[in-house]
Amino acid sequence: MTLRQFHFQLLNILAIALTLSILPVSPVPAAQQPPKIPRIGYLGAFSPSAGARFLESFRQGLRDLGYVEGQNIFIDYRWAEGRPDRFPALAAELIQLRVDVIVTQGNSAVTALQQATQTIPIVVAAMGDPVGSGFVASLARPGGNITGFSVQTEDLAGKWPELLKEAVPKVSRVGVLAVSQIAAHRTLWTEIQAAAKTLKVTPQRQEVAGPDEIENAFGSLVKGRAQGLIVLPHPVTVDRRTQIVGLAAKNRLPAIYPDTLFVEAGGFMSYGVNRSDLNRRTATYVDKILKGAKPADLPVEQPTRFELVVNLKAAKALGLTFPQSILIRADHVIQ
Repeated sequence: MTLRQFHFQLLNILAIALTLSILPVSPVPAAQQPPKIPRIGYLGAFSPSAGARFLESFRQGLRDLGYVEGQNIFIDYRWAEGRPDRFPALAAELIQLRVDVIVTQGNSAVTALQQATQTIPIVVAAMGDPVGSGFVASLARPGGNITGFSVQTEDLAGKWPELLKEAVPKVSRVGVLAVSQIAAHRTLWTEIQAAAKTLKVTPQRQEVAGPDEIENAFGSLVKGRAQGLIVLPHPVTVDRRTQIVGLAAKNRLPAIYPDTLFVEAGGFMSYGVNRSDLNRRTATYVDKILKGAKPADLPVEQPTRFELVVNLKAAKALGLTFPQSILIRADHVIQ
């Protein structure tokens, strides 16, 4: 190669290099961020086994809306095991996880959550007297970060002594198993007293502070000559329903309970809201919130289904027979 040819080739190389240096360079595309998967905090009032049906109803509601746990939704669980004193600590744990919405049930849990956060949306599957309890401004316009479903136990309370008296006409003294320091139970007690007076039945209130006092409570009821029993709704009583049903049978006390779960555990009869239905419907509110709705604008809904359930086997064990007037109105009859 001559010197002149070398210079010519070098000039060509430099020209190509210069051309490449001024061409626009396409940026390397950044890695696309995966979509954020929503997180639900689930604050269960009961133990996992006692609250299994309620949880499954909620999960079914989510599945009906297209949510698959572990794929497009995450759920962080905390269980109070029927001990309301655990709610504040469990609520704090869920808040620290920065969940997008919290699902719970019962006034004690709602109170703990209300004190812990005013920003994270809270959907309640079952709460008593939401306005009177200070959870919402009104049923139509909650106004804060709490919404959900009311169980209207105040409307049911007067029916409990009435149904028990109709099922067991000889009952003249009825024990009422309540949980101490629960405002809603004081309201229910007032309603029960009014109904009992009309029926000429004497109510006997027996409070427990927690599950450890249940057995002694039955001893006091028997000493007080109770002939029947009304069990008020609360995480303590629902979580310990098997124990309560067993003690009622042992002491030969026909009892009316606030939920069908008690009757399925061997209890005498129940009248109350279909809580499985409420838990399934709770998923619809979670879906709306995850899509941008505000709890303040979602009305607190009232229950649409009430159930009367009787247990023929439990009645037979007590030497009793349900009158036809009860049987024809029963939604479910357990043989």
